Amino acid sequence: MQEEYMVEQNTGLLAGVGAGILIVYLAILILVIVSMWKIFTKAGKPGWAAIVPIYNIIVLMEIIGKPAWWVVLMLIPCVNIVMMIIVYLELAKVFGKSAGFGVGLILLSIVFLPILAFGDAEYVGPGGGTGASM
Repeated sequence: MQEEYMVEQNTGLLAGVGAGILIVYLAILILVIVSMWKIFTKAGKPGWAAIVPIYNIIVLMEIIGKPAWWVVLMLIPCVNIVMMIIVYLELAKVFGKSAGFGVGLILLSIVFLPILAFGDAEYVGPGGGTGASM
């Protein structure tokens, strides 16, 4: 009898922890989506593109001034990690931010994406407003 009670109690505890993790995950997901939506609109692109798979990467490539075929590279395992580093560094540049901010985007996206989205950063275009593109 005592053992059954312990199993039921542990099951309830695990369900509560699982629900808590799910809520935190959904909150982070919503924060990232809202941030990307705002970043897209700051760059003059449709915000809804942030929620459409694959198309959001195409729009992101347009924002940073890279060719659309880079989307294929984003779909290749391991290569996509290197590509995302490049994309985040370029994203910082097109919003007039430093390479240090780009490193922040890479390492702490959950913090730096909202800063980019809701801060005073303005879209200056590919090359950081210099007209040159990498």
